[in-house]
This record gives sequence, C-alpha cells and structure tokens, in this order.
Amino acid sequence: MRIETLRGDITRVAVDAIVNAANSSLLGGGGVDGAIHRAGGPEILAACCELRATVLPDGLPAGGAVATTAGRLPAEWVIHTVGPVWSPREDRSATLASCYRESLRVSDELGAQTVAFPAVSAGVYGWPMDDAARIAIDTVAGARSDVDRVVFVLFGDAAKDAFDTALAAVDG
Repeated sequence: MRIETLRGDITRVAVDAIVNAANSSLLGGGGVDGAIHRAGGPEILAACCELRATVLPDGLPAGGAVATTAGRLPAEWVIHTVGPVWSPREDRSATLASCYRESLRVSDELGAQTVAFPAVSAGVYGWPMDDAARIAIDTVAGARSDVDRVVFVLFGDAAKDAFDTALAAVDG
C-alpha cells in the first residue's frame, strides 16, 4: 500500500472512497463532516437517514465505519467513521486506531483501491495533531488491506507537517 499526504480539500480529491470524520448521528455536522455533506449533496444525507432508520437506529459507535454513496463528490463512496473525543484522563487510542482499520475493512468490502482520509478526531474532537498523525499512519501502514493507495488529505500546514513526520518515521 502506498501512503501519501496532501494539503487540500478532501471533497475535491478523486479517489474511490472518501472517509468522513462523522459524528455518531451520521446526519452531518461541522468540519470535515459538514464539508462532505455540503459538497456531496442531499444524496449522502438521504443514505445516512436510511442507515439510521434501518441498521443503525442508535447511530454509529466510535471506532466503527459504514459506507454510503458519495453523491456529487469525485468518489464512488463515502465511508463514515466516528472518532473518539480526546481525553487527557482516558487513553482512547485504540478507538482512534479502529476508525482507520474499520474504514480500510469497509474499503476492502467495497473493492476500493484508493482511499482519502482526513485527520480523524484532530479537529473539534481535540486530539493533539502529532499523536493523531502517529496513530493514523502507524495503523494504516500496519493494516492488512487490498487498498493500493491511501492519501491523507490535510487542511492546514501544521497537520500536513505532523503527518509527514509520522510517515517519515514509518518509512525510515
């Protein structure tokens, strides 16, 4: 698997699957979640509402992943994952790692060869960027998956630098 980083807008990246840092309701929100819902259009929300009405009546738990259409995005699917809120008192690293593993598992089920990830939990959920990057890169690099290419699409320079540092540590 080839792992890359890119500073940019995840809603504009042409890949098979875009991972959404969703909240457990799956009904949209702020940050990456809001941007994906806005750019993808009402088809994504309709698919999420269908999931809530059928297989996920209580929402998606943290660490889980589920796929929907990508609507108007330049991808075939959106894989929604719910990251944990960072806590200084409780180690939730395993749940954050599960977001990446489960998203790759769903990618494999879909037959996706290229996947774009954001920095899950590193925005409004408060996870320190350097640690979020280390967990993300280590988990993806160590995952068993048929995905050919993973690109971490990062919103700012600080996030890109953190992910580049974590990637260099794995490649080094």
